Amino acid sequence: MALFGGAKPDHPMADPKQARALIAEFPVSDAAKALEEVTFWLDSVSRTEGFKLDYRYQLYDALDQAAKNHQRKLSQDYLATDRQEKFRESKLWNTIFEFWKALGHGYTQCIEQFQAGASGAGALKKDLPTIAGRALRTLTLQLKWSGLRYGPIDDRLWGEIGRIFLFAESKRLATTEVEIYPGAHGQGSVQQEFLKALMLGVSSTDGLTPMEQEIAERTVAHFGKHFEMHAQPGTACNYYFDLSMRRPATRVMKNLDASPMIRYLGAGKALPALRQLVDDIKNKQAVPADVNLGGSYDLKLLESVMSHLAMYWSDKPPARNSERRKIATRLTVVHGMSEMFRCIRPVEEDLSLDFQAKNAGESWIVENISEGGFGAIVPQVKGDWIKVGSLLGVQGETSKYWGAGIIRRITRDEYQQRRVGIQLISNAMIPVVLSPAASVSSINVLRDGESAILLSTTPDKNGDIALLLNVGTYEQSQPLEMNVRGKHYYLMPRKLVEGGNDFDWGKFKVMKNE
Repeated sequence: MALFGGAKPDHPMADPKQARALIAEFPVSDAAKALEEVTFWLDSVSRTEGFKLDYRYQLYDALDQAAKNHQRKLSQDYLATDRQEKFRESKLWNTIFEFWKALGHGYTQCIEQFQAGASGAGALKKDLPTIAGRALRTLTLQLKWSGLRYGPIDDRLWGEIGRIFLFAESKRLATTEVEIYPGAHGQGSVQQEFLKALMLGVSSTDGLTPMEQEIAERTVAHFGKHFEMHAQPGTACNYYFDLSMRRPATRVMKNLDASPMIRYLGAGKALPALRQLVDDIKNKQAVPADVNLGGSYDLKLLESVMSHLAMYWSDKPPARNSERRKIATRLTVVHGMSEMFRCIRPVEEDLSLDFQAKNAGESWIVENISEGGFGAIVPQVKGDWIKVGSLLGVQGETSKYWGAGIIRRITRDEYQQRRVGIQLISNAMIPVVLSPAASVSSINVLRDGESAILLSTTPDKNGDIALLLNVGTYEQSQPLEMNVRGKHYYLMPRKLVEGGNDFDWGKFKVMKNE
């Protein structure tokens, strides 16, 4: 969009030629510095009075376009490594989040000044659907980046989402198809952007890793045109959102009081389309060419994330397996296979079966407990390794033995205190030694005398036991011999339950013992 003249406030970007020159000087090869400069100018323009409204929008548009490649690169950098230096991770996150916040404020300011009848408002009328759509997209991305930090969602976001959509609806702009951004995937409407934000919010992304959250947000965006919304309850609308409240969309409850401010929404045609996409990926072992998820991903990872979304978009979302009870106690935690081995290996001269810890680990506060696991508060002084899918050794305050758990959910409260949900996969861990049995597979990666952790004290009803192995050592075609406390057992692989960064969790059928 070409910049042209208007009112002349005392600001470096008041002159179109100078504004273009300033934007042209943004660093090309330093994405972080460039995005910081864009954010600075967005904030500076928004704080300056006297710009004609149509020219103010042109400045925001120019800064938005100038930031496009830089914010994309920083987003890729943020997601590129599993574990980054804490300072770098925080700096990247803050740079990206503050940009989206400043850009969103700019577009929202345009709407507010249009409503107030500011100078230049008449010339802006044709651009209102685009501006409202962009404002909602920036709010969706603020939701996404809050989720990547597992932080609390600022209720400001829900309030602004409702307010912008209500404005578009009142002006009969909500369903107008426009070019929100230039490019092949830039078409859309305010209502589609509104539903993308709300459907991302109901998709329980706090139980996903950052890379999985990235895929989830891109998948939600892909199916945005298929989501449904009505002013009255409907069979395809499992959620409702109150435009007057600062709260996320919630599952529809019986006897919900009617209100002209309530909108009912759901996945609609997106759910069968999503399930079909999962089938297509499985059958073709490739993502269809018309599906843009912003990058190339492992197909199993895509299937897992999309199956997660399908569950939460359905009529019957997952429920907790057991009731959680409030409790206050301490939990000693160690992280990863190597530390877990250290905790459960008996001292050579100790002939008892009492495997006590030789590593103090971290002390977490348990605040609720169920049959399936714990909800715990994590101290801020440690734990930069903490992420969804991390394997833990856990020992209760009064327990003699160590159990095994996996972090399934991470949140931050308003005080930036981290809370985690831990799935307990075993109450006991027993050190064992594994070796290949029978004919050794040509692709076998398990060596003689490989250490592992037995999670089962007895076989289950199917005759299976569970083992934690070092990552990459589970092989479906390779039977094993297990040595536990001097006894030998012959094991046939049944299935890989889960693989993590440093572990394989497998099930094996006990065939015989010697």
